[in-house]
Order: sequence, then structure tokens, then C-alpha cells
Amino acid sequence: MSDRAPTSVLLPTTRWTDACTELAAQLGDSDELLIIHDSADDPVTEQKDRFEDIRFIAAGEPEGCSGKANAIVVGMEAARHDRLVWTDDDFHHPLDWLMVLNTDYEEYGPVSEVPYFVGQDPLSVLLEPLYASAGSLPLYLGDQIWGGAVIFDRSDIDEVAFLDELQRTVSDDGLLMEYLQVTTVDRTRIVPIGGTIREAVERPVRWTQILRWHFPGAIAGTVLFSLLLLVSAILAPLPTAAVLTVLHFAVNEVLGVRRWTTVLAYPALFVFVPLVLYAYTCRTFVWGGRQYRWRGKFDVTVVE
Repeated sequence: MSDRAPTSVLLPTTRWTDACTELAAQLGDSDELLIIHDSADDPVTEQKDRFEDIRFIAAGEPEGCSGKANAIVVGMEAARHDRLVWTDDDFHHPLDWLMVLNTDYEEYGPVSEVPYFVGQDPLSVLLEPLYASAGSLPLYLGDQIWGGAVIFDRSDIDEVAFLDELQRTVSDDGLLMEYLQVTTVDRTRIVPIGGTIREAVERPVRWTQILRWHFPGAIAGTVLFSLLLLVSAILAPLPTAAVLTVLHFAVNEVLGVRRWTTVLAYPALFVFVPLVLYAYTCRTFVWGGRQYRWRGKFDVTVVE
């Protein structure tokens, strides 16, 4: 590990999770782990005395951007190294995770992994197959960025312009896609999502609005294709159900995940399409305990 470039790992979180412990155990002698939280009162700060080699950084309240975007800005400005890793606190990081990412960077340049979202409430479970086909698969096939596992160098982007825009928007990885080309490697990480119906509804609103402002062509195509599928599901239910189930089984095979929820692809369509239409017209959503009003790509209000 000492032969590779020193790495700054940015982990926005307000609570201590298994991911924090896992990442702390993987640091090389020259690496650093920055846990970027909101304030000194956050539960994660209770661990300061246990881990003296971790840097705890209070980002403060966001103004005109999301809490995640604000944390990344503060973290990148505080990071001591040029090689940067962004990650999240809600999935398992194997013992060699950081080492393998660095090895990938040496071979491919900037690299990202792929998330597979596993529901923790009935609605999120129902939507699993469509999240896989409409979210995870395009990320993998299109070499797109997932902010939960991406490595790059400061020299790979226009950092000044990027940080300026990041302070005025919601999505950290959505914006990074406009500045950085990555290679998406064949590694899928299981990410639990949801827990309540409210969370299950808010998430697609945020994801849809990210596409709306960063990739308008993609969301238009998604809405149109989903409507056509829904019409097919109504007019020819049995053939459509069979085709959707087989296709989503194939999607899971590509992503390297075996989930029984593949059989939910057909009924999920009847929930997914109205939810996407609602999400497209909605301008407010809750993320990480804060409510945002997102009226334009760089027009974000944190609602009190």
C-alpha cells in the first residue's frame, strides 16, 4: 500500500456506521479519512477520541445547495492529497476496497463502482427491479459515476469551476459527471434504501430531478419508454409480464446480483410510472433530514 499515491477519502456522515470502521482499517501510512459532518453535536463526533488518525470536519449548514454537496465542497478543500475517493456510509467496504480502487486508477484512470439498491420497506422492495434496470444498469453500461464509490485526481477536473457550481446545486455525482469521465468497473455494491414509505417516495423525486436538470434527454426518454411499457402491460399483460421478468433477470445477471424481486418487475411498473410522473412535476423533496426546493440546476433553496 505504501507504493501507491497517498489518498484522501471523503465520507460525509453524521453518524458512525460500519463503513467508518471499515475505511479506518484500510488507510495506508500516508492516507487520510475525512469524516465530514454537519456540526459538533452530530453523533459521529462521539468517536473522535477513539480514532485519532481520522479527521472530523464540521461542514456547517448548507446555503443554496444540498447537505451532501456542501460536505463534499468542504471535504475537498480540506483534503491534503490530490488523489480523492468519495464514498458513502451505507454499504459494506471489503478489506481491500481502497487498495483495489487505487489499483484500478493506475490502470484505467478515474474509476467508479456500481450500486444495487435493496429495499428496506414494501414500496422500495417493489421498485427494486426497476431501480436496477433504470438506474444501476445505465451507470454500468454508460461508464457513469456513482458518488458512493469513485476515485479521481484533482488534475482530472477543473476543480475551481466544479466546486463553485457544486455550492449551488443538489447532486454531487450528477454534477461530477459533467466534469469527469470514468471507467465503471465490474463490481456491484449492495446499498440498502428506504425504511419508510415516505423515504421510498422522496428518493425517486430526487433521482428524477437530478436527471431533469443534468440529463434532460435521459429523463424524457425514461418517461416516454415507461409510458409505452405501461400501455403494453395493460393491453397485453401476460406477454409483457413474461418479457419484463426475463429482462430483469438478465439485468441482475449482468450486475452480478441474485434477487427474488425480479418477479416484481411487472407489478412494479404500475407504481413506477405514476411515481416518475409525480417526481417530474414535484419541486420539493426531503433528503438526509432536510427539505429542498429545486427550481433550476443552480437554483436550490433549503426549506426551513
